[in-house]
Amino acid sequence: MNKTVIGVLASGRGSNLQAIVDAIEAGRLNAKIGAVISDNPNANVLTRMADTDIPTICIDRRQFSSRQEFEAAVAEELNIHHVELVVLAGFMRILTAYFIDRFGGRIMNIHPALLPSFPGENAQQQALDYGAKVSGCTVHFVDEGMDSGPIILQEAVPILEDDTADTLSERILHAEHILYPRALALYCEGRLKLEGRRVRII
Repeated sequence: MNKTVIGVLASGRGSNLQAIVDAIEAGRLNAKIGAVISDNPNANVLTRMADTDIPTICIDRRQFSSRQEFEAAVAEELNIHHVELVVLAGFMRILTAYFIDRFGGRIMNIHPALLPSFPGENAQQQALDYGAKVSGCTVHFVDEGMDSGPIILQEAVPILEDDTADTLSERILHAEHILYPRALALYCEGRLKLEGRRVRII
């Protein structure tokens, strides 16, 4: 069975990327990472991948005069490496319709909340401020909205009485590391069917 080539876009430490690498190496995910692209030259993800044979590229957003020029450079790099599925792993840029149209139905993201609750930044603090008793994480396909694409998988994480944003974030991150590779595996196995807003697992 051919391996699905995925391209990972990351801006930070790359812990979800590491979970994906681990799942591939353990045989739980029939995929190959074609490229890792960061928009941040200081991102820890670049250091994390330095000793691997995975192509790692920095495309610094500040070097481009427009978002479309930046996204065109990212898309070109993904195409060079024959990427079939784009995976956002802590990528701190909102993608425009220009990019999403080029990879329609082939971009995934993970968000540290049970969408549609608490989209956007600081989702863990949002949940605490609201007084929610349960949070978690959501893997979804990316559309043009803010964390508004069709939901693939979700995992609930209880909010404890003494939780801070940091402690809640760490527990949600642990769930992310399990959920994201599982969602990617479903895609690679051809088991996800998108029907309007609903993602069916077949």
